[in-house]
Amino acid sequence: MAHLSAINRFPIKSCRGWSVDSAVVEPWGLAGDRRWMVVDEAGEVITAREANRLVLVHPEITADGLRLTAPDLPPLDVPTPDPETQVPVAIWGSQLTAATAGPEADAWFSKVIERSARLVHLDDPTRRPTSIEFSKPDDRVSFADGFPVLVATEASLAALNDEVLASSATEREPLPMTRFRPNVVMSGTEAWEEDDWRRIRIGDAVFRAVKGCARCVLTTIDPETAVREKEPIRSLAKIRRWDGATWFGVNLVPDTPGVEIRVGDELAVLDRVPSGAGPIRPAATQR
Repeated sequence: MAHLSAINRFPIKSCRGWSVDSAVVEPWGLAGDRRWMVVDEAGEVITAREANRLVLVHPEITADGLRLTAPDLPPLDVPTPDPETQVPVAIWGSQLTAATAGPEADAWFSKVIERSARLVHLDDPTRRPTSIEFSKPDDRVSFADGFPVLVATEASLAALNDEVLASSATEREPLPMTRFRPNVVMSGTEAWEEDDWRRIRIGDAVFRAVKGCARCVLTTIDPETAVREKEPIRSLAKIRRWDGATWFGVNLVPDTPGVEIRVGDELAVLDRVPSGAGPIRPAATQR
């Protein structure tokens, strides 16, 4: 029986995540997920794509905000900032405002990535809509790349690792799921069947599957060392390439916000399409 095997929250975009036993599903994602972001002096998002060492930062949600730890730096407690301290920020075409965490947090992150940086908090996620091409006008998202929740399956990771290990010239370890940063992980499915889902239920929470997840160089960064390599993009390009992109995982939008999901919850596929078309992607190019 297919079920929910892991739940992951990522308090700060591009920083390390935490596995939890349960989470409340909010309209813009799991409670506590990607409500913080690192930006440059102009307010543009900084991610681990260019600042690889962000993956080494451990943000822990506390009653007052966050506690930050990272190699070679003292821990730092960051209170949730005053919502009145708004500054303009930009993320993947979205222009909005967020609250500033303050100079101490800014200096700490600037040391981590060895460039000027600022930490901001999205106090009101209703400010950021999702892509209207794939979702509804009133859908909203936090500081995730584009959609509230990302699902992946253990079977698809196993199939990908078969290709990774077969293609490797030397002995290596299989890639962990942490490379792909999903919020929810399913077990008991067939490999790649998530491509065909259109509506699913996890426990009592219902989601729309709106778009496949095109993968970038962030997946090539080892989350334990911040060292970059060629996998998994090299292997995905062989077995999961459509329209000039490589794909792993599916983006979801919640239709029943306020419901709590728990590890062990059963997966029910409420609506699906015939297999073979690959991931959901722009209609103009999908075949």
